[in-house]
Amino acid sequence: MAYRVAVITLSDKGARGEREDKSGPVICEMVQAAGYEVVLTELLNDDREGLKNELIRIADEHLADLILTTGGTGFSQRDNAPEATMDAVERNVPGIAEAMRVNSLKITPRGMLSRAASGIRKYTLIINLPGSPKAVKENL
Repeated sequence: MAYRVAVITLSDKGARGEREDKSGPVICEMVQAAGYEVVLTELLNDDREGLKNELIRIADEHLADLILTTGGTGFSQRDNAPEATMDAVERNVPGIAEAMRVNSLKITPRGMLSRAASGIRKYTLIINLPGSPKAVKENL
């Protein structure tokens, strides 16, 4: 049985239809190439509470084994992915986000600026990825 993956892109402009989601499709392509099934894709605004509630819903209804978010890991006031993720998870898995930062630092000193988080809720692993397609490829 293939792992089931949900991909959530966070972007205020994307949710309003003002910007094309380029990271989500890259994630889907990579996940499917690795043999996993993408069961859900969403484009949400950067609202912390909305993302938290969606992460909880997906995990609690066991809709996916893995949730990958993209975007919302920077320094902007609207970048809420790490906080929403930590609000939703039951157990922190800091090593995943730390490994992504270490890998990114080999490519750019700005890699240390990622605030990505990762953790587990019920039986679902949740990982925040950066918002650019290039950084998604480097981290995923």
